[in-house]
Amino acid sequence: MDGPLKDLSKLERLTEKAKGKPSSIENSLDYLLQSLREVKDRINAGSVTEDTYVLLAQTVEAKKKEIDEKQREIYNGIARLGKALDKKFTQPLPTYEPLFASKDAQAALERTIALHFLRTGQFSTAETFIQECKMVIEPEQRTKFQDLHRIVLALKRQDIGPALEWSLKNREFLRKRSSPLVFYLHRSQFVRLLLTEPPDAGPAISYANATLRSFYPEHATEFQRLMTSVLYLPKERLQWSPYADLASDSVHTDLEPLFAKEYCTNLGMSRQVPLRVIGDIGGGGALARIEKARTVMKERKSEWSQTDELPVRTFSFVEANYVSLYLQIEIQLAPENRYHSIFACPVSKEQSTEQNPPMMMTCGHVITKESLQKLSKSNGRVKCPYCPTESTQANALRVVF
Repeated sequence: MDGPLKDLSKLERLTEKAKGKPSSIENSLDYLLQSLREVKDRINAGSVTEDTYVLLAQTVEAKKKEIDEKQREIYNGIARLGKALDKKFTQPLPTYEPLFASKDAQAALERTIALHFLRTGQFSTAETFIQECKMVIEPEQRTKFQDLHRIVLALKRQDIGPALEWSLKNREFLRKRSSPLVFYLHRSQFVRLLLTEPPDAGPAISYANATLRSFYPEHATEFQRLMTSVLYLPKERLQWSPYADLASDSVHTDLEPLFAKEYCTNLGMSRQVPLRVIGDIGGGGALARIEKARTVMKERKSEWSQTDELPVRTFSFVEANYVSLYLQIEIQLAPENRYHSIFACPVSKEQSTEQNPPMMMTCGHVITKESLQKLSKSNGRVKCPYCPTESTQANALRVVF
């Protein structure tokens, strides 16, 4: 992607450069509009002649060439970007049957998009979309999203007041979730007071006594780190101490996603923005890999019979031997997009852990690592406990649910 991104950066610089200059293109367009108005007035007055139309045509052609000349560099940039994209993506985009054909499906999709705009703070875009789709979004729901972004913007300005006010109203909800939100809000304010210039630990210590002392039973270690960090003032010294992380901007910036997660959970919504997750996973390689597998299956003349089928390992029984005719799709997901982390081994009946993770054998069946080791023979071969397939321990793949 280096080539297309490089051309895109050049195009962005050209457009930014054009924005910074007085627009001669606008002057050309204004002159052309004025000429059209004058001809219109002459037509209405009945004083138009053949020469008037000839002169107007010449004016339009001259101004068009003038504008094209001034935009030539940008046109060339767009052309280079298009060629770079064509070179990078040689295969055409796949085509599918309409997925949202029914009215109910289309309405659900439109509502999902509208809620996405509201949740991500694009309120003007959301209002336009809602009006064009003629849908109804409850005013109460809109107000909640507006409150969310009002508080997030306050956190960006390093104002924890609105977030603390919301946390106080929803104290029981946060307590049941064992959420550290309130502690982290106060920690942020403590660090901000601690690192003011000139260095003075007094206000920070007073603030800690007033607000953080009650959190000591749940956050003893972090509380002790905050108090000890006072010994490493000023900030330049703290940055090279064992408590350097407290001098990082992440102490403050991490509050925004944490608050948004708690706020949305309180509304019964997912902690992540659904459409963003779809874009991250699909655009991150999942769709490309699935489409590639689909193409391979077509070449093998083996189509999916249902829309919910995926190409996984399949087997054909030939003369008492299992022959592997499979396509395995492996898609690397970021940790935040791994949702089903609990797996119970069907052999040992125990839950998997980081030290004892799920392992998939070549037949596609999954057991934990310890069970795999116990089933392995001295030569490293393993017979699947659920099918006649035999494989090697080294060929087993770790599975992330």
